[in-house]
Amino acid sequence: YHSVNTTLPFYIPAPPFLVNPFGTLGAVIRIREPLRERKALFDIGIAGPLAGLVATFLVLIAGFITLPDKAFLYTIHPEYLKGIYPPEPGLAFGDSLFFIFLKVSFSGSGFIPPMNEIYHYPFLCAGWFGLFITAMNLLPVGQLDGGHILYALLGTKQGIISRIFLVIIILLGVSSFLPFVPWVYEPSMTGWLLWAAILYFIIKIDHPPIPDETPLDTKRKILGWATLIFFIFIFIPLPFSGIAF
Repeated sequence: YHSVNTTLPFYIPAPPFLVNPFGTLGAVIRIREPLRERKALFDIGIAGPLAGLVATFLVLIAGFITLPDKAFLYTIHPEYLKGIYPPEPGLAFGDSLFFIFLKVSFSGSGFIPPMNEIYHYPFLCAGWFGLFITAMNLLPVGQLDGGHILYALLGTKQGIISRIFLVIIILLGVSSFLPFVPWVYEPSMTGWLLWAAILYFIIKIDHPPIPDETPLDTKRKILGWATLIFFIFIFIPLPFSGIAF
């Protein structure tokens, strides 16, 4: 659409030692030439997240509509019928505000599985990961898609907000070292420190400058701010945790 010279997607396989059921960390597309227009930067930045959100929303709706009743879970864990639960905490997926909204919306129609059993429900599991990955990509930092969108909206002021979010990510990671603060402490939060290092050293905090200073049109501004606000609703502060059933 904007005739931008790019590479084909570079597939990034997930290392086997990572807990990753999809076997991939996604793909990277390199732009071979500097972008010169804010409009092009905005359109490129927002296209992927919007497409991902639409697909993820449809998958989640399908998952909630087709949820089996509680008997399905008992076929996997018959010991639950006898009141026998795992002695050790299990892996649980974290909640985002949007996921909580969907659970509440569909709770009247039947059984909603606990978050430490979501991986038994393929549509919900895929939808959850779709929200998680899209939220990570929408962080308004550097050359993530969220950074593209915010730079197109604010120009160089994007760097200020990038630093604020980097501090938030670091604070989330630091919480894993605060056992004396039980309402904050969660060992699995150390992953945020790795992500903060990737943002700072690899992705970078500041967005490369774009020579065009022409403001975006009203439609793009509304769409951009709406997308960044929705990011707050799909962001998961505690993606994974150990929790008893």
